[in-house]
Order: sequence, then C-alpha cells, then structure tokens
Amino acid sequence: MIAVACAKILIVEDDSAIRNLIMRFLGQKSYQVQGAADGKSALAIFEQFSPDLVILDVNLPDTLGYDLCEKMQSLTNVYILMLTSRTDLDDKRKGFLRGADDYITKPFDLEELTLRIQAILKRRRVVSSFEEKPLKFMNIIIDPISREVIIQGSTIALTSLEFDLLHCLAQEPGRVWSRAELIQKVWDYNYLGDHRVVDVHIGQIRKKIEANVDSPSIIQTIRGVGYKFIDVPLVV
Repeated sequence: MIAVACAKILIVEDDSAIRNLIMRFLGQKSYQVQGAADGKSALAIFEQFSPDLVILDVNLPDTLGYDLCEKMQSLTNVYILMLTSRTDLDDKRKGFLRGADDYITKPFDLEELTLRIQAILKRRRVVSSFEEKPLKFMNIIIDPISREVIIQGSTIALTSLEFDLLHCLAQEPGRVWSRAELIQKVWDYNYLGDHRVVDVHIGQIRKKIEANVDSPSIIQTIRGVGYKFIDVPLVV
C-alpha cells in the first residue's frame, strides 16, 4: 500500500490561482501533484500520471466535471473529490451518482481539504486476515482483495465508494446501520454534508445488484434508521 502522504493527486481546475494554490499546499504536504486546466489535458495527464485521487472542478472550459468523473471512473477505480462553487444538494447528488467520493464547496479551507483527502485515501488501508476473505452468500460474492462483486458468475462494476459501502454492510449480515454510522465507517471522518448521500449510493448499488430495485432482497431499508444487508451467508 502506498503511504497516504506519498499519494499522487491530480488537480483539475481552470482557475490557475486556485489550481496553483492547491498544488503548492499539497506539495508541501509531500503529496505528488500535477495540475490540468481542462478536460482534454486532464485525461492525457491522468493516463500517464495514474493518480490515486483527482480533485475535480465541476465547471471546466471544455466539459463538465461530472462527465470527466464518469470517464475517469470507467478507466480506473480512482478516487474523485469534486470541487465546486455550487451548493445545491441536487448538484451534489449528480456528482455522487457519477462516481464522486466526496464534495467540497468553494470557498474552502485548505486544512479541511487536507482532512477530506486523508479520509478518502485511508480506504487504501491493508485489510486484516479476516477482512480479506471473500464474503460468500446465496446470491452474491464480495472479494475485498480483488474488489470484485460477482452475481451468478457475472462481475458487477461498482465505484470504489460503492464497493466500500456494500462490503461494510455485508461484513455483518442482519445488523442495522444508521446513516451516521455508515458515514463514520465508510467515509472515515466527520462528514460535514447531508447524510442523505448514503441514500444516493445505496440507490446506485441496488440498481447494480438487485433483481428488483422496487423490492430489494439484498439491502433492506429500515425506515427511520438506515439499512441492513440481508442475504444468506454460505457455510465455507
């Protein structure tokens, strides 16, 4: 595992003052950093640099950050931190639906940005011998080493955050998790945004793993509380 402080970060921001400020600040924190001012150059750098995390502005001269986020997620499981001046929840929801791991709104504090980066990169931790074992159920296999989800022999494509959330739920079948508990466990810090972000990601996971999204058989909603994983584990 690459140390968090040595991680590679790509900053995609058309405002050169903001981009250079972030690059200088993160460089002082010992991160490896590169910057891009538009979507085209960002993709070129992305393919050569292979960043661990991308700080991505929503409004770029040649594309929307949402589209670039989706494109990058289709190439690798890179973490995406969206950077925007938009404060509307629907805009944030759109970013999460396209694969973003977190969202920070301009103007922002550089120390808060650092905390969010550290929290995202902590998901790259080495798993324990217990955690690394594939979770096998009647309808689904979840492998934390390959980070693959398999249903009836087919591999299901999940974003990094979607996988982490599903794996968290599946480790304790039948346990009811509140949204706040899932935020703390999966996001790994005191998330400052709306806890309904959990609902957005659960909805995306259900679309990919449930036979009937309107009547889910794997992730059950516990009204007024949160969610639980209810598939039946296999005896191995």
